[in-house]
Amino acid sequence: MRVIKFFWWSLLALLCAPIMALSGAFLYLNPTLPDVDALKSVQLQIPLRVYSQDQRLIAEFGEMRRNPITIEQVPQDFVHALLAAEDDNFQHHYGVDVKSLMRAAAQLLQSGRIQTGGSTITMQVAKNFFLSSERSFSRKLNEILLALQIERQLSKDEILELYVNKIYLGNRAYGIEAAANVYYGKGIQELSLAQLAMIAGLPKAPSRFNPLVNPERAKERRDWILGRMNKLGYIDEPSLQVALSAPVDARYHVPSPEVSAPYIAEMARAEMVGRYGSAAYTDGFNVFVTINSERQQIANQALRKGLIEYDHRHGYRGPEARLGDKPLAEQLQRLSQLSTMNGMEPALVTSVEASGLMARLRNGEEHVVAWDSMKWARPFINSRSMGASPKQPADVVQVGDIIRLEKITKDEVQSWQFAQVPKAQSALVSLNPHTGAIEALVGGFSFEQSNYNRAVQAKRQPGSSFKPFIYAAALDKGYSPASLVNDAPIVFVDEHLDKVWRPKNDNNTFLGPITLREALYRSRNLVSIRLLQDIGIDYALKYAQLFGFEPDDLPRNYSLALGTASLTPMQIATGWSVFANGGYQIKPYLIERITDRDGKELFSTLPPAKQTTALDQEETGESMSLSQLAAEVAANEAAVEDLHMQQVIDERTAYLMTSMLQDVIRRGTGRRALALGRSDLAGKTGTTNDSKDAWFSGYNADLVTTVWVGFDQPESLGRNEYGGTAALPIWMSYMGAALQDMPNHLPSEPAGMVSMRVDPNTGRAAAPGANDAYFEVFKSEHTPPPAEPIGSFPQDNYGGAPSAGGSAAPIDLF
Repeated sequence: MRVIKFFWWSLLALLCAPIMALSGAFLYLNPTLPDVDALKSVQLQIPLRVYSQDQRLIAEFGEMRRNPITIEQVPQDFVHALLAAEDDNFQHHYGVDVKSLMRAAAQLLQSGRIQTGGSTITMQVAKNFFLSSERSFSRKLNEILLALQIERQLSKDEILELYVNKIYLGNRAYGIEAAANVYYGKGIQELSLAQLAMIAGLPKAPSRFNPLVNPERAKERRDWILGRMNKLGYIDEPSLQVALSAPVDARYHVPSPEVSAPYIAEMARAEMVGRYGSAAYTDGFNVFVTINSERQQIANQALRKGLIEYDHRHGYRGPEARLGDKPLAEQLQRLSQLSTMNGMEPALVTSVEASGLMARLRNGEEHVVAWDSMKWARPFINSRSMGASPKQPADVVQVGDIIRLEKITKDEVQSWQFAQVPKAQSALVSLNPHTGAIEALVGGFSFEQSNYNRAVQAKRQPGSSFKPFIYAAALDKGYSPASLVNDAPIVFVDEHLDKVWRPKNDNNTFLGPITLREALYRSRNLVSIRLLQDIGIDYALKYAQLFGFEPDDLPRNYSLALGTASLTPMQIATGWSVFANGGYQIKPYLIERITDRDGKELFSTLPPAKQTTALDQEETGESMSLSQLAAEVAANEAAVEDLHMQQVIDERTAYLMTSMLQDVIRRGTGRRALALGRSDLAGKTGTTNDSKDAWFSGYNADLVTTVWVGFDQPESLGRNEYGGTAALPIWMSYMGAALQDMPNHLPSEPAGMVSMRVDPNTGRAAAPGANDAYFEVFKSEHTPPPAEPIGSFPQDNYGGAPSAGGSAAPIDLF
């Protein structure tokens, strides 16, 4: 009996020892364990996603690719595959599977090292959410205790939902929905049984069983899981055989944007980081920007086409590398280091024939390039000259050259054509003038080539596209479109520096007294300077600030009239919006609304109604002076700080400017735009000295668009390259398509305007019976004086007589 009692108590002690040990460990470790209740409100890391106004994906930012789904969205076949692979007793245990733990312990005793952890799905949830991946007994004990607590507080479905959304499955995919997208380009509910089993095999070792890296080992794992599913009764034999015979069809699928707008995406990302810090990348924000996906695509195509056409006009600069004397392996290695540039693929020339060439792409494919696509490639000498036209492909390339090809589809037939990445750059900004919403924006030829956003970062001289702001200042100072100003030589002398500035018109001709309207559509530099002389630099600088321009960007000398300010395309487009919307300053904005991971709106931009300030007409009809306006704006600055729109100039001035800028297209430097067949367009070219910058800005009442073309490091665009030849074609291509099927729309004529017949020779009201008189529009208080007998050269009646002299007071020069 004593022996029996000994064995009984020994057995009881052996049974109680683990319980006592676990109890002691629980009492010791429990105060340090995290609160399992946190799992009920866990926030999984979800990347930042940027969408267009019409909810098309532009970009995704974040380390983890994750698309959380509910347990109801998980296919039952996947649940069965997962349980067969990871924890077939999941529905029956209480967080810990003793058999699995004992098996793991036995393996440890036999081999001397940890082979499997014996973890259940619940234990893996505890580890993934609360613990590290350290292999130690203390971590395993914490894992067991947490799993027991999790099972007491969460249902099996809740545990499973946490698991399938948290697990890492390789290639930056976290959770099964992200894995389905990465490996198959589909949602988890669209996958076949074999594909579901493949994903179910990844949690054990995402790198070892990755179907992209180790397809054979991944298939072995998949087939084992399918066999287990059959053995456990989840699938029948026919289903098993069909799944086993399925090929490994996993491919890497990068979440591809539905809209190509990388510069927009970067602007949105930067703004979100400014608002939310690093949480912007992980908290599942959805950002809806103002751009219209269709207009953005039109802008992309217009800018690309315009730069390629400019590039072809100036010839072929040679291959990106000439490697004919290098070993093939070195040539291919160099080729693999290059990236695609806006659809232009790097390629290695492998043979040259009379009919064309053969070139190899990075993926190993070889394509024929026809001679016809190469005939443009005259040798580039400099921006003003090219070599002779090539007679055969060998005049252009040789074997071993690294060149660029682009795929062209015509009549449903694809071909590869000879190409060249343009060196010149461009930017396009398109705004809604009534709200400030950015409708489309392109910051350069290729974001892969350079993420420098020229639309908002490149400050360049706008040239004559700045003149309308000087003309508007003159109109608010008393001039009218019929005012005569002398287009004659003028000289500025700086007595202190012994410097002389003799500004001239682009064609070095002079027209004498001409109206403001004609001077603008002919872009006469000397008239702009005389206007600035008369209204005064101080007045002009303050007036320009009403359009949103910063004082530091504006030169304090008469060159301001010729557009020597330093401004971005966005600033120019913003200023031009004042003409398009009837005199209201806008604040361009990109983000329309922000939602959280659950779709709850966190931020929304609702454009307020137009706010009227001191430029409203008084009962007398006189607009307030600039000083009165500035005082009122300053006094109300705090009140209007967050408003998008504030009236800054007389709407009649905006109307007159639109009328005059329409003539730039009808009769002036923008005549090419007549090809669009619209009567509601107004605009202005701009070209700086030596054609280093080419601009075109224009609008109707619905859309304002500015285009800039130039080099990042300023140099001449070349002979015959002006705003009307380099920038205007891009503007036309965009505006023609963006406004297609939209009716003509110009601002309506405001109150306080009158129309009168004018004598073009005097700027006065036309005498009865005058044959060459024309109708002009005036502010009611600025109508021309009545006709008088022919006399000397007329004096301007609105703000002083324009100077006809050839010298002026000293000014600060360039």
